[in-house]
Amino acid sequence: MNGATVRRPFITGITRAGASLFLDQRTLPRHGVVQSFEADFRAALAELMPRVEELAVGRPDDDTAAEAVRAALAEARDRLAEQEAPGLQGEFVRVKQLATSVVCMCDHLDVLSSLGMCPLCDQPIKPGEPCELNARVGRVHCLCATPARRP
Repeated sequence: MNGATVRRPFITGITRAGASLFLDQRTLPRHGVVQSFEADFRAALAELMPRVEELAVGRPDDDTAAEAVRAALAEARDRLAEQEAPGLQGEFVRVKQLATSVVCMCDHLDVLSSLGMCPLCDQPIKPGEPCELNARVGRVHCLCATPARRP
């Protein structure tokens, strides 16, 4: 390796599923279970937040998606800074808020990363590159949109 940091792919589906499982709890789990989920959610947010922030950086300030990302990042940081709540019920509620932030970051990562990808060829759409908006699949390369290229 040449010293460059290599980022492994982040699988939002698995992360989102874990957070959704915790959010769907109907009974109060044991304290150890709550602590375990908290550690997982903190690790997921540590991985997700920089990626989401990086994707939102180049977007205009008045861009709705970027505005939503900035608000979600601020809320996630606030939630990460919260101290342990008194009692199991309080801790359960606090960790549920972390789970909500995890789901939110997964959603933002999926939305922002798909804005620059052609769903037909799975290649990036570079700034200034000719593309068209397809009502069924979103932005695609002009070449990919031609009938000869369609499967």
